[in-house]
Amino acid sequence: MSAPTRDDGTQVRVAHVDEIPPGEGRAYVVGDEQVAVFRRRSGKVSAVQAACPHAGGPLADGQIDERVVVCPLHQNTFDLDTGESTTGQPALRVHPCRVEGDGSVVVGPARG
Repeated sequence: MSAPTRDDGTQVRVAHVDEIPPGEGRAYVVGDEQVAVFRRRSGKVSAVQAACPHAGGPLADGQIDERVVVCPLHQNTFDLDTGESTTGQPALRVHPCRVEGDGSVVVGPARG
């Protein structure tokens, strides 16, 4: 998929799942926000705000495991499901994210 497209009034198709390698993240624009979308090795996809609240680090470039993303600038960690910091930083905004039957990754507006 070359560019994000609207699925309906709130959902955005940002990529094909194969464009995000397992264990990595990519940044996309959803509405007026940069969002980091991660494909866990299990195949589950997650989406959070793209900038670390500590110093604006590019979270899509961070290391992930099945549970957290580690900011590449100062090693702050955040839960990929809840956005909560495990290192005392403000929480991330979490976006609903899913893979459609055709492999499209769809991201919605942040919860909460």
